Amino acid sequence: MNFWQKLKKPISLLAPMDGVTDTVFRQIVVSAGKPDVLFTEFVPVDGLVSKGYERILASLKYTEAERPLVVQIWGAIPENFYKVAQMLSKLGFDGIDINMGCPDESVIKKGAGSALINNPKLAVEIIEATIKGANGLPVSVKTRIGFDTIDIESWVTTLLQTPISALTLHLRTKLEMSKASARWEQISKAVKIRKKLKSKALIIGNGDIKSLQQARKMVKKYGIDGVMIGEGIFKNVWLFNEKVDIKKATPQKKIKLLVKHLRLFRKTWGNKKHFELMKKFVKCYVSNFNGAFASREKLMATKSLDELIQSSTLLTKSTTSWAQPHDRVKPAPP
Repeated sequence: MNFWQKLKKPISLLAPMDGVTDTVFRQIVVSAGKPDVLFTEFVPVDGLVSKGYERILASLKYTEAERPLVVQIWGAIPENFYKVAQMLSKLGFDGIDINMGCPDESVIKKGAGSALINNPKLAVEIIEATIKGANGLPVSVKTRIGFDTIDIESWVTTLLQTPISALTLHLRTKLEMSKASARWEQISKAVKIRKKLKSKALIIGNGDIKSLQQARKMVKKYGIDGVMIGEGIFKNVWLFNEKVDIKKATPQKKIKLLVKHLRLFRKTWGNKKHFELMKKFVKCYVSNFNGAFASREKLMATKSLDELIQSSTLLTKSTTSWAQPHDRVKPAPP
């Protein structure tokens, strides 16, 4: 049942991102160029054991095309992780990932996410409870390299002493958020710790990677098993498909994928999710070509999903709009 051990290295992964990696976006990424592993948005274990759990479960919808698919969960109560792992093991996911890196203050106040870096005893209890409830599903962890300061030796040692199947390191501290450059040189320490402990966990790096070529360089340089990519997908939805040169992709090609995304959103969620959520994706497709800024403004001004789809569809048929200046251009001085 441990799919991690069957993956061909180097492994490519699309990062779990709240409000982004739902089944719709995952299906779009799969159609554009599939990574080796996909993740759900992160969901709270407390919510999944509450009366309103059905709403959260609905957000975990997926298709067979998205496999292997790992569901990411967060929280701070081991008992809830155990119960939720039991639930998820029956829903057909390929693995369970525990979020121990989220820097959001509302998560930290609950003792969850990156707060667990400062509470290794609880972190271990959570991992053990999840594995116990997972009914054989592989359990992995995604975390950071420290809270206020880098703490690879102690923190990674704690995690790799448990039987997790994979460890993804976002190579920044909680304090650094996403402001500092990812500290890739630190991941070699994790590789050494794994060797010392004779752990079988895969080591995955995360941070500032924009292409598969760059990812392969990191794998070779630091001796890791794979790379997880997050924000890079916003600038190139075809990132996991090296047959597509994003620099040569036509505006029509980009916007046609946007239309596909919008229509799939409507088909999948209907009125269950507000269409405004889709506007954050517009720049993923409508950028880096002549007239992109003006086109984005037009799309962002739409008042309904149908209007957004109609306006986007019209753009794919346009033959003149791309003659406008590249994005926002300041007027020449008089």
